[in-house]
Parts: sequence; C-alpha cells; structure tokens
Amino acid sequence: MSNFWNQAFDLTGRCAVITGGAAGIGLACANLLVERGARVALLDRDPAVVDVAANLGAGHLGLVTDLRQLDSVQAAVDQAAAALGRIDYLVNSAGVALLDKALEVSENAWDTTLDINLKASFFVAQACARHMIESGGGRIVNLASQAAVIGLDRHVAYCASKAAVVGMTKVLAMEWAPHGINVNAVSPTIVETALGKKAWAGELGERAKLQIPVGRFAQPEEIAGLVLYLVSDAAKMITGENVVIDGGYSIQ
Repeated sequence: MSNFWNQAFDLTGRCAVITGGAAGIGLACANLLVERGARVALLDRDPAVVDVAANLGAGHLGLVTDLRQLDSVQAAVDQAAAALGRIDYLVNSAGVALLDKALEVSENAWDTTLDINLKASFFVAQACARHMIESGGGRIVNLASQAAVIGLDRHVAYCASKAAVVGMTKVLAMEWAPHGINVNAVSPTIVETALGKKAWAGELGERAKLQIPVGRFAQPEEIAGLVLYLVSDAAKMITGENVVIDGGYSIQ
C-alpha cells in the first residue's frame, strides 16, 4: 500500500461524534474509526452508551442524549468538543422506524420519525459544523436509507424523513464547502444489526432477500467501511452525494 493510502486512512489525532453510537451501525462505525486511530464521542439515549464508550478504550466518551431535546443536543456536542479537543467528523447514525399503513399513521408516530431522523440530524450537524469551522473543516456523514430513493410499503414517515435527509445533505454540502466541510449521505438496504435481525426474521426476511440482487442483507461493518472512506482524506472531492449501498435493490 502506498504512503498516500496509509495516510488517507490513518485517523490518528482525529475526533468524531457519532449519534446512535451505543449499538448497530453507529457502534460499527465507532469500532472502525477507533481502530484507525480516532477518538470518539458517542451520543445515544440508551444509558448503556457510557459503558459502550468505555469498552472502546481510554479517551472515548459516551453521552446519554435525548436528540429530540435541542438543548441536550447542543450541550452534548459542546461537551464532546471540550472533552476531545476538536470535532473532525460527525456520523449521524441515530434513527427510528415506526411502520404503519399511510391511512393509519398517527401524528405522534409521524412527529417522532421526523424529529429523530431529520430534525435531530440537522441540529447535530449544525452544532458540530460550528466547531468544525473553528478548526478548519471536517466531514459529516448522514445515514439515510434506500427508503430515500424508493417507495416501501408501510414506510411513509420513514421514506419521507430519509428523502429529506438526502435533500438536507445537498444544501449543507453546498453551504459548508467553502469552510472545508464535506457532507454526504449513505443509504443502506436492510442491515443485519440486532434490531434488523429481529425486525426481518423468518419468512419476512427471506422474502426481502429475494428482492435484493446480491441475495442478502448488509452487514454493519460494510456500512462502516463506506463511512470510513467518506471521512477519509481519500474522499476529499466527494460532497453532496447520496451513496446507496443496497446490493442492487434500487437499480431494478
């Protein structure tokens, strides 16, 4: 491997904020970024996030944060910046999927979905970007979904929120590029996290896999690998993109 590639994927001295970091894709991203030398602050409403961060080793931080409370978001990001010394990367991984037929969706389910998937993603990005601008730039990766680009039964609130994340990503990329901040979205198919395995167990999951050309669901580590590339120096020219990682589902 040439020196360029070694340096591009060496995150020593870099610091990342990861929402939804206690489990699933967020934790997979945390594990990989830490392995590459980064220090991380994990934001999650699950109190287990404190122990999860401690298990990553010294110098990492777990902050119990309710992303629906904007005061909590700002306080957590500021605390992360103070503890880590800087914020170079943000991975907006926290999300929720409350599924129902469009005729049956409640206002509470709609608001919860949009609050966590879209509103929180924006305000965490805004808070982190302020710190990134001070330190000369950064990288933001927003977790969207294949649901951003296709229609899925019983997913009206989820599809709407994730399509909005992609639209938001483009505007942030455009506005923040002069500050040295790249902003991209990642859109996975079903991912075999603990939650994903439970939701898509049995015949339901087997039918879903038949619709994916590669014939399987994604692994959390595969999503983390794409996130690593997008935050790395190898991806300096990529911004405002939505990178779909769905085994070919959406090309059909």
